[in-house]
Amino acid sequence: MSNPSLPPIAGREAEILALVQQQQQPVFLPTTNLELEQLRSGFACALHMHQPTIPAGANGELISHLQYMVEHPGEGDNHNAEAFAHCYRRLADILPQLIAEGANPRIMLDYSGNLLWGFQQMGRHDILEALQRLACDPALQPHVEWLGTFWSHAVAPSTPIPDLKLQILAWQHHFAAMFGDAALQRVKGFSPPEMHLPNHPDTLYEFIKALRECGYRWLLVQEHSVENPDGSALSQEQKLVPNQLVARSSSGEVASITALIKTQGSDTKLVGQMQPYYEALGRGPILLGGVSVPALVSQIADGENGGVMMNEFPQAFIQAHQRIAAEGGGAGTVAINGTEYLEMLEAVGVSACDFPPIQAVQQHKLWQQLGETPNSANVEAAIAELQAHDPSFSMAGASWTNNLSWVEGYANVLEPMTSLSAAFHQHFDPLVAADPSVTQTQPYQQALLHLLLLETSCFRYWGQGVWTDYASEIHRRGVVSLGG
Repeated sequence: MSNPSLPPIAGREAEILALVQQQQQPVFLPTTNLELEQLRSGFACALHMHQPTIPAGANGELISHLQYMVEHPGEGDNHNAEAFAHCYRRLADILPQLIAEGANPRIMLDYSGNLLWGFQQMGRHDILEALQRLACDPALQPHVEWLGTFWSHAVAPSTPIPDLKLQILAWQHHFAAMFGDAALQRVKGFSPPEMHLPNHPDTLYEFIKALRECGYRWLLVQEHSVENPDGSALSQEQKLVPNQLVARSSSGEVASITALIKTQGSDTKLVGQMQPYYEALGRGPILLGGVSVPALVSQIADGENGGVMMNEFPQAFIQAHQRIAAEGGGAGTVAINGTEYLEMLEAVGVSACDFPPIQAVQQHKLWQQLGETPNSANVEAAIAELQAHDPSFSMAGASWTNNLSWVEGYANVLEPMTSLSAAFHQHFDPLVAADPSVTQTQPYQQALLHLLLLETSCFRYWGQGVWTDYASEIHRRGVVSLGG
């Protein structure tokens, strides 16, 4: 039962999970025009796109921040609204142009659910049609990889554990509703908002477990958010091959997922000026599982934010791919998407068991402190002990904005978020357990929408003031939707 005032975020849980867990043919291997043995190195670039949903319409309706920018051009940087809108659709023009010239471009795309809903709310058919081509046109499929993410740009370490899977599934529902089930089945990589990786053992375990249950094969992680099992930083070579991220819960359960490593640096400038390509030019093959494989430089940046991405990226992207084509196209250094690379490795016998094991940063200290008797109480005691005596120790995770905390000073957002989550699960979990079709009802979806929206990172990223006021209003409406 769809409701035009609600995005398609729930109601098909069993069906979606069955779809994404099916044993399928490889996604890119049947169509790739690259040959692994001819490659010295590759680069994988992803563009992250997001605008939050805010209660700021004419009568307080939930609208996209992009719509707010359009309607209030005189405030701050809002005059960039149409430039941003162009960024959201421009690859549907750039890629066919390059392909027609004989180039072999690649790009990975990560669009938040908020943003996709915003385009629908605004009736931006120009953008929606462009995205339809990027997700569904068979001529573009070998060149474009869509990455999954949390529906409303939540940051994983401070999102209540029961909501991690709700965020993942909500995005999968929305993507399938827009582009079809077959397009969703092609989504194998996951891009966590703000590159924020949990390092608390239980949060990380539940996050990876949820990703695996939802059909994801790999995760993009920031290099300084992970460490080797002995606590050392990843070697330079290790950052250029897949690793296997291992999570152990406080009760000793283990989950793992392949990780591609995003290198540090000024993200928008790096991608905007195609630095990953120029770095990859200086890299050569690496031995992995006894097989020589091309080094892979992986990078992600906001796709629309800042002058470099708005103005410099298109030409830099075009020039890099034209240069590759001029130098022979399928050999040497090439653009390659994450799943395509992993499928090509698998085809020559290199699999997850050959990837170096890694864990979330700071966990070595924790396991050392803990000894051999992990349980929930011992883990919390060890964390408290380390926090008391080691100023560098933190269980708040790590992200690409390490100068900002997503927790410190935000009790006025985090406490309502935690209480709304608890109330939501207390109210609906028994009902859904008794009758799964409850997720198709308007009361469930209305309450879920407000829960997901309250977890949007923007309500903390932008500091106290109007953004935390938006969070308070969304919390208030969420409580009302639960009958409070």
